[in-house]
Amino acid sequence: MIPSASTTSIRRSGGRPLPSMGTLFPILIVIAFVFYTLGFIQSIRNLPDINGSDMFFTAAGHDALRRAVLPLYQKVQQRKVKKTPTTTTTIPRDNNNNNNKREFIKDEDIDSKSRIKSQLKRMKEPAAVKVPEAKWPVTIRDEPANFETIIHPGDGKTEMSVPKFWSDPLMTPTGPLMSRETALQVGSTTDGDRENVNSRTIFIAIASYRDYQCKETLDSIFTRAKYPNRVRVAIVDQIEDGVDTPCNTPFQPCTENPNQTACKYKGQIDDYEMEAELAIGPVFARHIGHRMYRGEYYTMQVDAHVTFAQDWDTDIVMQLEATQNDMAVLSTYLSDISGALDPATGYSRMKTRPIMCNTDYETDAQGAHLRHKSQPERVPTIQEMPQMQPYWAAGFSFSRGHFVVNVPYDLYQPMIFQGEESSIGIRAFTYGYDHYAPQRSICFHTYASGHEERNKVPHFWQHAAKYAGTGKKAMVRLLGLIGMLPEVDPETWDHREEERYGAGSVRSLEKFFTTFGIDVHRKRCQRHLCSFVQAGKMHRDFQKYLRPDGMGIDYNNIDYTFTDPSPDSVEDMLE
Repeated sequence: MIPSASTTSIRRSGGRPLPSMGTLFPILIVIAFVFYTLGFIQSIRNLPDINGSDMFFTAAGHDALRRAVLPLYQKVQQRKVKKTPTTTTTIPRDNNNNNNKREFIKDEDIDSKSRIKSQLKRMKEPAAVKVPEAKWPVTIRDEPANFETIIHPGDGKTEMSVPKFWSDPLMTPTGPLMSRETALQVGSTTDGDRENVNSRTIFIAIASYRDYQCKETLDSIFTRAKYPNRVRVAIVDQIEDGVDTPCNTPFQPCTENPNQTACKYKGQIDDYEMEAELAIGPVFARHIGHRMYRGEYYTMQVDAHVTFAQDWDTDIVMQLEATQNDMAVLSTYLSDISGALDPATGYSRMKTRPIMCNTDYETDAQGAHLRHKSQPERVPTIQEMPQMQPYWAAGFSFSRGHFVVNVPYDLYQPMIFQGEESSIGIRAFTYGYDHYAPQRSICFHTYASGHEERNKVPHFWQHAAKYAGTGKKAMVRLLGLIGMLPEVDPETWDHREEERYGAGSVRSLEKFFTTFGIDVHRKRCQRHLCSFVQAGKMHRDFQKYLRPDGMGIDYNNIDYTFTDPSPDSVEDMLE
């Protein structure tokens, strides 16, 4: 008789019965889990070295995986030893789609191992940019071979010879924060002593469009600097030949008065002359200005109609160093010159300064974009150092020199005026830079209101008809690069040299928008942000997260979303 299934037993040799399936199943589950765990750990060991950062997981879109795996991964990497490569290698490859997803490929060809190893090495560690030697004194006039030809971005056909960049960016769009060691390699001095703050050089970029006050600005820079021999000025001089005088032309012949600024400091002034008809806005002019940087320790950007206070150089350097933040950028809309300076001493009389916090969307012919409005000018709430703010202003900016290396003005944004500040400011945020309002104003602006002569100065848009349509396309690119056009297909806008002019990944674009109350989908900002900024709360809450090595605020420790404290109020709250 054949026994029924319910009574069947299978015996091992020796006559002892084997365990039933009911008994064996849990054991098999445990064994499978052990092998799965060992395999998972082995896969972690074989992941590319990401230098202890979460870049790999973030780029793959696996935030939960990052939180779960990264601590284990970092421990494994500390004990990592060389192993013989297996015949099958799995590597992530960017498929260049819009979601930043990754696909995985297998390569069982032994002859391809060297190629795979090279790919993994590139993923592990982005190619380091060698920081060029910074020399002083320096002028682009001594570099005739260091120019290159570009095509004018407005008309698409005119060839222009422009200075080459001093250096490629020191950070990559998908790479980690620049190391302090790299940052410290940037910066020339007048005497070779980097510890002597008074010998650290200052580069000043000025974009001038047919501006009669440019000479006066140049004069006040040098005559009111305490250490003028450390200052170098680069002017992008957009003038009409035969009508306008170049900014570096002395008021009198140098033979008659050799002590004039344009004579005495001729070797420290570079004037790049450009036909006014080729002017297509401040972005392009300032792009050329950034190309004229040559490794100075500090860099400044101002307009061509600015008057400086006495000893401005020592004051602004002291302010920047007070932040103890190598990624700090001091920036603001300048106060008006009227009554700002003591006529006898040249020192500032002002006890207040503006702070950048009042911004909202506006819509014009180029679309919806952020625009800075009138900013509050108050006695600083924070007294011991410059005060943190979310936004950057083009009219005055002072920082370490590597700022213009890592966040250069975009070559491909013709006819842009509104929008340049959000472009530079937000890109800078994603590369790890932090914006601060100065403690004290060290220079002052001549505004057209109340100054009749300034109303007569021409503007670049007098040639707008020649470049019709380029501004709208440029605005789409500008907004696309900083993540402010989620409704537009990225394939429809210009991506040229995005690795140089796009956003970084030290901080995400979303982090900026979330933190400061910007809705890029509905094109709205949470109002009354100044109540958070001007009052000093932003500074007190964020400055404490400055990294121990001074390389910027660590926003990984900041979980904050600004919401309007007075949504029913229609008035701007600037306090």
